[in-house]
Amino acid sequence: MARNFKELRIWKEGYDLVLDIYRVTNKFPESERLNIVSQMNRAGTSIPLNIAEGCSRYTKNGFLQFLSYSYGSCRELEVLILLSKDLNYISYEEFSLLNQKVNYLGAMIFSFMKKVENEQWFNWFK
Repeated sequence: MARNFKELRIWKEGYDLVLDIYRVTNKFPESERLNIVSQMNRAGTSIPLNIAEGCSRYTKNGFLQFLSYSYGSCRELEVLILLSKDLNYISYEEFSLLNQKVNYLGAMIFSFMKKVENEQWFNWFK
């Protein structure tokens, strides 16, 4: 069965998170462009990209592998958001919002992975 990644709620949430990350990192100091900004943008972008790529895999295990990469990028982004707060690159309010979004998305991806393992994932579309 073909999977349209754009119909997955986890993809939509991941895509929205990437937009938020880019908006926030756009305000970081120039000295961080090649370090934290680049890493945050790549980790954030990796989430919906891996979901989309996973949807193209023919096997359940192939799909799960890319979902796992996406989940790992959520955890990586969580650390980068905390670091950005502690370095005073983002406000506590920005941190709180981004942290909440990344943890919510991580929980969604993890739950979705369990559904894929049990082949009960069809209701996750739309």
